[in-house]
Amino acid sequence: MSKFITAKFITLEGIEGVGKTSNRDYIRELLEASGKQCIVTREPGGTPLGESLRALLLQHSDEQMSDDAELLMMFAARAEHIKKVIQPALDAGQYVLCDRFTEATYAYQGGGRQLDVSKIADLESWVQGDLRPDLTIILDAPVEVGRERAGKRSAPDRIEKEKNDFFDRVRNAYLDLAKQHPDRICTVDASLTLEQVQAQIKQQLQDREII
Repeated sequence: MSKFITAKFITLEGIEGVGKTSNRDYIRELLEASGKQCIVTREPGGTPLGESLRALLLQHSDEQMSDDAELLMMFAARAEHIKKVIQPALDAGQYVLCDRFTEATYAYQGGGRQLDVSKIADLESWVQGDLRPDLTIILDAPVEVGRERAGKRSAPDRIEKEKNDFFDRVRNAYLDLAKQHPDRICTVDASLTLEQVQAQIKQQLQDREII
């Protein structure tokens, strides 16, 4: 873990179309306005290897990827990301703001793919050690709302093309995580207007004395 007690690791989660990009930028502005040094990154990705694995994970292919291969690639990208980006930034006293992290794996591979969550927990312990986000903000909205918004944005990638029942399981897994870890995971109603969503986010950051 970071030797600087002021460094915080913040992650942003949610299904497609809930506004992670807009709100990530908003959180960064709030952090920097309060005098924090902040880096912004994403998963899968964040490093050259991670971005290559991201392309493999999200691109359409005639060959069906196995669920176990998908899970292992996620953690391979994460291991590189932690070693090359996240931990060095925390050790330097910087805030790290990440678009998705391991909660996404529990939601998408555990909930969506219905993989045994004990596999995910074992990989989490191995790859991350004691590293966990200080705060995870789950942007929550009904699947139909998120998919409608995402459909206006771009063509769906390999995972985004899954059916609604897949994303219902993903959303429910996210909500379960928030119930299991209320000390570090909160939910924000992302079905509201952007102004209302950002007011909730700001309140969460203030309540935790992050800003």
